[in-house]
Amino acid sequence: MTELWRWSAFDVARAVAGGSLSAGEVARDSLARLHRVNPALNAVITHDDGWTMAQAADVDRRLAAGETLPLAGVPITVKDNLWVKDRRVTQGSRLFEHFVAPEDAWAVARMRESGAVIVGITNCSEFACKGVSNNLPHGSTRSPWNTALTPGGSSGGAVSATAVGIGALALATDAGGSTRRPAAHCGLVGMKPTFGLIPCGPGFDEPNFGLSVIGQIARDVRDAALMFDRLRGYSASDWGAQPVALADALPLLDHPPARGLRIAYSHDLGCGFAIDAPVREAIESTVRVLAADGYSIETGAPDWPEGVHEYPLLKLQQAGLAALHGDALDRDAAMIDPDLQAQIRGGRAVSGVEIAQVLLLREHIHAAYARFFERYDLLLCPTTPVVSWPLDQLGPAIIGGHPAGPRGHAGYTPLFNYCQAPACSVPAGLVDGLPVGLQIVGRRYQDGLVLQMAAHVERLLGPPAHPPLWA
Repeated sequence: MTELWRWSAFDVARAVAGGSLSAGEVARDSLARLHRVNPALNAVITHDDGWTMAQAADVDRRLAAGETLPLAGVPITVKDNLWVKDRRVTQGSRLFEHFVAPEDAWAVARMRESGAVIVGITNCSEFACKGVSNNLPHGSTRSPWNTALTPGGSSGGAVSATAVGIGALALATDAGGSTRRPAAHCGLVGMKPTFGLIPCGPGFDEPNFGLSVIGQIARDVRDAALMFDRLRGYSASDWGAQPVALADALPLLDHPPARGLRIAYSHDLGCGFAIDAPVREAIESTVRVLAADGYSIETGAPDWPEGVHEYPLLKLQQAGLAALHGDALDRDAAMIDPDLQAQIRGGRAVSGVEIAQVLLLREHIHAAYARFFERYDLLLCPTTPVVSWPLDQLGPAIIGGHPAGPRGHAGYTPLFNYCQAPACSVPAGLVDGLPVGLQIVGRRYQDGLVLQMAAHVERLLGPPAHPPLWA
């Protein structure tokens, strides 16, 4: 049996658990796929065939012993800022180029307990703090849609790998859109769950305090929901973990959300964000499809406080980077990506009063979000305002006909990290042959509804296109 790499995680798990496939067969096929296509992408930066096959053999032994494994034999990748026991994990940084993780991150351990098999560790920007996926030790990851373009970031390796069949699922992180934006750029589903539903750590210290979550990347919503359901849990070792009992999301996907839902749509989130006209039209075409299916959709956005713009809490990230890596910058600046050097220096210039102002602003942002969701059940908006851009650029130079700053492409996602909200990007067609994504946002703990609507959008639009490298 060949081309198992094309299979969904759901189908692999069912076949391996049912005995019609072995985890070893799936792992062999996944590794063959990795060796074939990864050289063109630089998506996976660490792999070990023997280690992967040993994991698969262990899964087959556990199944033979009678264990129930919901992700039996499913090939996955793990982003290079999440600990994988006894593996080199670098955060895309020369500072950690030889670091070997002493234990699995909670999410990694949970995936392995469920029967998943890791086929590789994927590239990301240094400290996962850029909107592209390049770094000094590993170089640049390329888009499978056009290798002259970036897949975005910081989870660029994760999406490039998943889009071409190197793993059916990818574990990633999202502190400001690092799962959703690159997923949109590669025609994938990217889910950012409610903060605290999936424990973080043990792992590296996080510069984005109280913002980062474990993201799920998949080729369809069903696989993303399967992954989300398997990862939800509680760990007392994670200060942000929340012991909230929710029903599984996966069973919801077979039925459309209620037609009586109160749904809002905004092309700019009420912030005046610039967006390319063809991207806006693709998103609004999807919104019209939903309206034609019987949903009432109004134009609306939260009434954000004054001072909300592209990345209103960026000073918090910069100060966190300065606290964590400022001494290393002083010792040898050449060890750190110049773009991260600039962020560290910016963080050193931030005063304690400014940090307090940012934290107060975050409270007001959350209050605006909460008031909005007293009136609405879901919010629809673009995931990104542009398609992918050239590999050697930090961001697109022009968006919507206007000059764009380095974060102009990223404005639509971080607000929902600040609000701890569930948000999912689902493919919404192609613009000039490149994917765009619709972002679906809900109330905290309404992750199931968000995924249910994402599945319905997917059903209405039909299967998304695959990149040229899918062949």
